[in-house]
Amino acid sequence: MPTNILMPALSPTMEEGTLARWHVAAGDRIEPGDVIAEIETDKATMELEAAEEGTIGQLLVPEGSAGVRVNAPIATLLQEGESGQPEDIAPASGAKAGPDAVEAPSPTPQPAPAPAPARTNHSGEGRVLASPLARRIAADKGIDLRSLTGSGPGGRIIKTDVEAAVAAPPPPPREAPPSPQPPAVSEGTIKLQYADRPLEEVPLDAMRRTIAARLSESKGTIPHFYLRREVRLDDLLALREQLNGELAERNVKLSVNDFVIKAAARALQEVPDCNMIWADDRMLRFQRSDIAVAVAIEGGLLTPVLRDADVKSLSALSLEMRDLATRARGRKLLPADYTGGVLSVSNLGMMGIENFDAIINPPQSAILAVGAALRKPIVAADGEIRAATVMSLTLSVDHRVIDGALGARLLAALVRNLESPLLMLV
Repeated sequence: MPTNILMPALSPTMEEGTLARWHVAAGDRIEPGDVIAEIETDKATMELEAAEEGTIGQLLVPEGSAGVRVNAPIATLLQEGESGQPEDIAPASGAKAGPDAVEAPSPTPQPAPAPAPARTNHSGEGRVLASPLARRIAADKGIDLRSLTGSGPGGRIIKTDVEAAVAAPPPPPREAPPSPQPPAVSEGTIKLQYADRPLEEVPLDAMRRTIAARLSESKGTIPHFYLRREVRLDDLLALREQLNGELAERNVKLSVNDFVIKAAARALQEVPDCNMIWADDRMLRFQRSDIAVAVAIEGGLLTPVLRDADVKSLSALSLEMRDLATRARGRKLLPADYTGGVLSVSNLGMMGIENFDAIINPPQSAILAVGAALRKPIVAADGEIRAATVMSLTLSVDHRVIDGALGARLLAALVRNLESPLLMLV
């Protein structure tokens, strides 16, 4: 009997995606590892690889279909001698067809079939069903295939299943989801208020829906607490100019943001009680400093994570951040690139914003809002008024993890590293 090719889970939190493009057509012969489709999530566009050989029977979901649920059938795969429809095809729940989709005629109602047996990733002989590529990755990463649920045909474990397991943080204790709250003003009421105004409706894409949901959850469930400091950057700017002159031949150009990332990473090491996240009935403390950095892209933003930032040099951080930002803008990040992190850095200074309050990206426990570096008069230690380059920092913290005094220590450590930048070179 033909088997179903299912919509894969390309990240630990993915519930649905867009089938952006097919690379195959009905009747095409495929081999394991062949790219058969491109899937768009709220964060990236990723290639779907074939898990086993066979012939494409039917493409069940048209190109451009949005809202395709994870594990929904998207195509059928035929083995030698097989033909026809699989018996257990379910509609791709929630899918919205693209502009070129053609609506299929409604079938004649049939009696409900008996429930199909639950899919597993084990064969009848107890062998784990997995593609060769998935087995190699699992062996390299120390992942037990028996602990995974496959999203490939017949429940087979494929590459994306293993990558999602590698990227997934330890699951916190389960808790009941919050009850959905009705909108403050209904859609009908809003439209009525603006009925006489010329306007157009802009549909929400997956990224904007996810940003809205996560940030609403953040402000509704995380008790935000804000701490503010100003930092003098004159010594840092002088050191940056000197280092960039030395690094030019290596195609490295340090930004102020590179120094901020390094300073935040060192501050978390100096105040380890801030290097923690909230996990329901406990907190998780980390040994290394993983710093997420907000990158603005078309239609939203992504926060790729610089791992082990406390032990990497400024030049290494700069090159890695450049690569992550380029791939973020091209929607080419992998789940492992944007999963995790304890603290985020959001810098709007290059856009002229002097200061702002940022919203924490759960499950992280803090976010640093970085404003513009401006020349201002300051009172020096000798009492004289001088001009200095001053930058505003606002640290938003999860008050369940970081109280006021602890957050003040973290911000002080961060300022100390920025005002004495040579500390970050040793």
